[in-house]
Amino acid sequence: MSAVHQISGNQITLLQSGTEFFPQLCADIDAAQNSIYLETYIFAADRTGRMVADALQRAAARGVAVRVLLDGFGSADLPQHWVDDMRTAEVDVRWFRREISPFTLRRNRHRRLRRMHRKMAVMDGGVAFVGGINIIDDIPAHTALSAPQLDYAVRVKGLAAGEIHAAMRRLWSVVSWANFRRRGKRIKLLMAGEQRPSTSPGITFLLRDNVRHRHDIERAYLNAIEAARHEIIIANAYFLPGRGFRLALVQAAQRGVRVALLLQGRVEFWIQHYATHALYGELLGAGVEIYEYQPSYLHAKVAVVDGQWATVGSSNIDPFSLLLAREGNLAVQQAGFAGELRASLLAAIARDAVRVGVGDGLTLNWLDKLAARISYWIVRLLIGLLGRGNSI
Repeated sequence: MSAVHQISGNQITLLQSGTEFFPQLCADIDAAQNSIYLETYIFAADRTGRMVADALQRAAARGVAVRVLLDGFGSADLPQHWVDDMRTAEVDVRWFRREISPFTLRRNRHRRLRRMHRKMAVMDGGVAFVGGINIIDDIPAHTALSAPQLDYAVRVKGLAAGEIHAAMRRLWSVVSWANFRRRGKRIKLLMAGEQRPSTSPGITFLLRDNVRHRHDIERAYLNAIEAARHEIIIANAYFLPGRGFRLALVQAAQRGVRVALLLQGRVEFWIQHYATHALYGELLGAGVEIYEYQPSYLHAKVAVVDGQWATVGSSNIDPFSLLLAREGNLAVQQAGFAGELRASLLAAIARDAVRVGVGDGLTLNWLDKLAARISYWIVRLLIGLLGRGNSI
């Protein structure tokens, strides 16, 4: 079991992958007395989904107000009878942008990329979870993989949980009003409600939306990178940063900071995977270390800087997360917590990753480089074509 770190009256616990996360999540759902909010990008109809759904229904049965917000794209495959069963049990389930195609009258999963990508929960306003873990089995179905995907979440108990609770209540209200308000009024309501989250000393809750907090998460990363003196470790599932972010990493490496990236080693989405490879030459040339995770899918979105600052959340370092999606991260300035995450990442690098470009056969040939560059520009084009939409 991970250590409990005391920070400014808050208790925070690092949870690695679903084996630690889901038992703790369900235990806190079972302990809730008044209210539960849960947001997730993917809610899968599998054993993990059933376990969480059952816990939510038990809570509703004992009179707890349970509110679940699902993304209309990420959770589009959740069978309707699962939603109906939860609603029958008095679990209030709502959708973020479950859009209908005007041509087919079916839900259009590919129309826009402005998604609700957050993975958060809060119980009774005093216990909260923030991270990158969806409600889905740790070992993906229909694969030959035997190892769970690498991912992280943080459990927070204390005042900081109240800040997360307030943000989740605001988004719930926005989504609820969206069905009844005209577009202009929806945006006005959103801007009125989404004030900058307050912070507890040592803990900062970071949001990304499409109105006032477009760059909060990216700015927190850049501030930490630019202040780094010794070491930067980033583990990110979908890594396709813009020029400014890449420049910050390159400059850090050039001033003697060790920069280590733990990235996806398995092809999950081939265009995005090879688009990331288009950046390898620039980063490797500057002295950045790149490692690819091998045993399973890497789904982590975390970083540690100088063993003092750490962030865990839902935001990838790619255009979808940094420019389009709603995200939630927690940044922690404390050596104990940062040290625990650092030790976990270093163990994964040493045990489960292959270093790129150091005699391991992963150095790209000319054909791979061409595929990578084409993939990179396809991703940029998709963002321009599909990323349009309102600010909700």
